[in-house]
Amino acid sequence: MWRLLPSLLLCAAPVLAKGPVLSDLHLDATARTPAETARIDEVTASTSDFSRAEPFETNPAGAATVRARHDADAFSLPSANISFEGELDFKVGNGLFRKLWVSSPSSTLASDGLGPLYNSRGCQNCHLKDGRGHPPDRDDEQGGSMFLRLSVPANANAPRTVIEDYLAGVGNPAVPTRPDPVYGGQLQDLAVAGIPAEGQMDISYQEIPVTLSGGETASLRAPSYAISNAGYGDMRDDLMISPRVAPPMIGLGLLEAIPTADILASADPDDADGDGISGRAQITWSARHDQPMLGRFGWKAGMPTIEEQSAAAFSGDIGISTPLHPSPAGDCTDAQTACVNAPHGAGDIRGDEIDAEGLDLVTFYSRNLGVPARRDVDDPQVLRGKQVFYESGCVDCHRPKYVTARLEARPEQSFQLIWPYSDLLLHDMGEGLADDRPEILATGREWRTAPLWGLGMTEQVNGHTMLLHDGRARSVLEAILWHGGEARASRDAVVNMPPQNRADLLRFLDSL
Repeated sequence: MWRLLPSLLLCAAPVLAKGPVLSDLHLDATARTPAETARIDEVTASTSDFSRAEPFETNPAGAATVRARHDADAFSLPSANISFEGELDFKVGNGLFRKLWVSSPSSTLASDGLGPLYNSRGCQNCHLKDGRGHPPDRDDEQGGSMFLRLSVPANANAPRTVIEDYLAGVGNPAVPTRPDPVYGGQLQDLAVAGIPAEGQMDISYQEIPVTLSGGETASLRAPSYAISNAGYGDMRDDLMISPRVAPPMIGLGLLEAIPTADILASADPDDADGDGISGRAQITWSARHDQPMLGRFGWKAGMPTIEEQSAAAFSGDIGISTPLHPSPAGDCTDAQTACVNAPHGAGDIRGDEIDAEGLDLVTFYSRNLGVPARRDVDDPQVLRGKQVFYESGCVDCHRPKYVTARLEARPEQSFQLIWPYSDLLLHDMGEGLADDRPEILATGREWRTAPLWGLGMTEQVNGHTMLLHDGRARSVLEAILWHGGEARASRDAVVNMPPQNRADLLRFLDSL
């Protein structure tokens, strides 16, 4: 396992047998006392009593837990423990998150700079009601809440990126890939007037029947992806594409507040304990902190902080420059001359198209979207389903509990017992879910364990139940049945268990 050492001097840090030492994100955290550590170990230990709910299980976000609304705004409330001043910042950040950007030049100087290539005009258009995106509803639908990541194998003579250089230096090299030299890092299917869009994502599905115990059946839809109407020439034969739907936004600040050491404690990259689960930490370069850090956000954990995830989305999804991604052309490449030279919204009093203050407000908003309270935690069927969840091995990756760091500057997330049901590590999920596109240390078969809090409210908030990184699963059961690789034993347990146990399991997951 990788362990965190006290030193924060990354360049001088020693290299352990299983990987590098990582700096904790929370340089301002108050150190835990031995007594606190012992208490935390006790309250986060796996339970064996399924006769009743655990203490505080109703509040998955600790004191930040919000009431469980019964409408589509259930994911849009601020942390319950936020201050009056913090709630004002939250509302301003919400306004920026919901803003629809327009192309330049425009008389609306505070909102111009869209594109020139983009997937959506605003954050909320993808993270619908701060929840989960979905594949296009129609074959001809463009934009919205899903896009394709693009990359190609790195040229043998290409200089290493800063993170590749670091990882090579600590004996844990990444598979080198680069954005497509013409189409960039993702396919933008929309563009401002006068600029060609890059193309359209085409999806087709094949139904795969699955036989379950007790005479029950299910059907999985296996997607295939292609790109049509390419606007800048033929696609490369070695192009790697990977679909992405927008994930839900709730609880991000609490995930960011988990001490790095607590996440790394679950890592077992060589499966030293022989349980078939070999979670690995993603390592990415922080542009803000100028050092390698643990990846926490994104489907392959490619981003270390909420701020950097937000800035990357502004640049790639909307074409809006920020202090961390200052190019006003967004994801345009040098080969897209008209795109690079198009009018933009940078250079006025804001500097970037969204300035440091605006990015801070969006980050604060994203950090403080509250997690709704659990429902029916003492329901007998929920409790039986929880036992099935544990006994089937689901908790080996979907780790239930953590206690966040003590953070004086972030009181909403400070020292809370939380229940995200994720270890935030990379796991091999098998060939069925493979996108065959490496991302830093993540292989083409590995994905970060998705948090499960709020899972049962997906349909209420977003009007659908499509899950996984590309929305292929139309239900929680289908999502489970897609699990392979390290999760195959748990998946097979669900397939073969008595139907009532399966129903209990799904009832528990619906209560999250």
